[in-house]
Amino acid sequence: MKTLTDRAHLSFALDLHRALAPDPGRTACWSPFSVASALGLVAKGAAGVTREELVGLLLGDPSAEPERLFDLLAAATRLDTTGEHEDTPVLAVADTLWADQLITVRESFAEELARMPSGAVRNAPFRTDPEGARALINSDVARTTRDLIPELLPPGVIDPDTVAAVVNALYLKVAWRHRFDQDGTRPEPFHAPGGPLRVPTMRLAERVGYAARPGWRVVALPAVGGVQATVLLPDGDLAEAERSLDADSLATLLSAPEPRKVRLTLPRLRLSTRAELTQVLNALGVRTIFTRDADLSGISPDPLAVQAVLHEAVLKVDEQGLEGAAATAVMIRLMSADTQRPVEIRVDRPFLLLVRHTGTGAIYFLARVTNPGTAS
Repeated sequence: MKTLTDRAHLSFALDLHRALAPDPGRTACWSPFSVASALGLVAKGAAGVTREELVGLLLGDPSAEPERLFDLLAAATRLDTTGEHEDTPVLAVADTLWADQLITVRESFAEELARMPSGAVRNAPFRTDPEGARALINSDVARTTRDLIPELLPPGVIDPDTVAAVVNALYLKVAWRHRFDQDGTRPEPFHAPGGPLRVPTMRLAERVGYAARPGWRVVALPAVGGVQATVLLPDGDLAEAERSLDADSLATLLSAPEPRKVRLTLPRLRLSTRAELTQVLNALGVRTIFTRDADLSGISPDPLAVQAVLHEAVLKVDEQGLEGAAATAVMIRLMSADTQRPVEIRVDRPFLLLVRHTGTGAIYFLARVTNPGTAS
């Protein structure tokens, strides 16, 4: 299934990648699937400018329907288990709206969520027992991610205004179609930006996908279940090559590999990233949802806004295959009539006082007060 939505998803992935990890010398790992799932769910319950900003980021068109994204993500949750292989691929996804009993969840939103294979609305005592709510959500994420992400929500993230959280959790474990030589892994130099390192390096000699394109060499490693890992190796400096990528050029590279005998050396990987995405999303044009102008009326008739977006991802690549987990939590607060702290003004020194007609501006009285108890 290759559609305009696929291209928009590539663009979203590149845009968020660059905003999340702007330092080209920094290792970063995150899940476009998980972030898109969580933000997409929020977009389904958003309206007005709030919805337009979210959908514009996710699909490149503010007027697009979020269902286009969910069709893509739903198709990605269906792994191919028809082929014969000793290792069955594992994919687990959970999409949950955790809501305090204080707020009303619209029945239409709950029904839409329930129609999703992994969707549910569940109660969490954000107001009465914030630590209990945190433990409940963390436990559910840990269960879905097979304990690769044991604590998505850190202590203190639930404040007195928090009343809900939209959470996506993802776990994937698949074996390679062609496993690396288990006895061939040994320390080899890796030329990192900070200087050469010696890292455990795996070896594979197989017929896999390969392509050489201007500036890049591409290796596609098939895994069971219809999953594929693609290595994009620049001819020169990665930072410079990465800046030249857009959705079209990335799509071209991903579709380029053809079967060819390859002798590949690849570092064994154990990557992880934790990030708070509020500033990242602000930089990409998603701003209204964090303000008093947020419109999440499709989720609840109560006045809601997003207070934080938390993300964590873990990816392990070894001789047998790959295992990864990711989770994204969109923390939602209830807006009171006035969420600003009162400003304390102590009138304890001389001041001016005007009494006036608000319609015309005519001043009834003007006083300079240097001593409140006297008048000349």
